[in-house]
Amino acid sequence: MSQTIHAIYENGVFRPIEPVNLPERCEVEVEVRQVKAEPKVPSLDDVYAIMSKRFDSGDSEVAARHNEHQP
Repeated sequence: MSQTIHAIYENGVFRPIEPVNLPERCEVEVEVRQVKAEPKVPSLDDVYAIMSKRFDSGDSEVAARHNEHQP
């Protein structure tokens, strides 16, 4: 018998998403294939690119308001 079981891998265990039609403690063979790609972690270059974009607040003297948001 062959069936596709969708599962989530958490804490070292595959957890089926839907009920599985198998007897308890039966031995199975698993072939793992990742369905969704992991989200891309931004690189340092990506962060610098975002930081280099100028934020247009409409206020020409942002430095004068620096202390407003400081604890």
